[in-house]
Amino acid sequence: MTSQRSSARRRRSVAALGAVSAGLLVLSACDKPTPLATVTVGSDSVHTEASCYNDGKELKQSQLKSCLQDKDVKTVKVDPDEKVRFGVDPEVAEKGWTLLMNGQPLTEASKKTYVVIPGSVFFNQQYGGGGDKSTVSLLEGGKGGTQKATGLWSFKFKKDS
Repeated sequence: MTSQRSSARRRRSVAALGAVSAGLLVLSACDKPTPLATVTVGSDSVHTEASCYNDGKELKQSQLKSCLQDKDVKTVKVDPDEKVRFGVDPEVAEKGWTLLMNGQPLTEASKKTYVVIPGSVFFNQQYGGGGDKSTVSLLEGGKGGTQKATGLWSFKFKKDS
């Protein structure tokens, strides 16, 4: 009778150890999600993960160029009379980030977690906009930042009249 109890205990112990090992293996295979960038216009918010991100390591210029041309980005309707709020995760803010419009710097580097820009800027030729559409990107590090470029988040802005 003792040997049956021992044998059952051993099987349960081995099964539990196997389940714990499998769980740890699954968790270790998970990719850490990229930090998020958020755009808020009025009461509508849109957030996205990075178009280009290499776990915080420097991105090559060729990668950035390719990501700036990415067509599969979220569209945000922007009323030119509204304020547009950009938010980033604190880890992005620590490195510094710059707003780009159509691939060109729109702001100086910031270490804040959010900035506010008038919506009219994104459709004004004086600032590099024009027409009814603009591509707006948040560049982590890089131009004006304290470090090399390590991430890029992009949104398509469409004029909402």
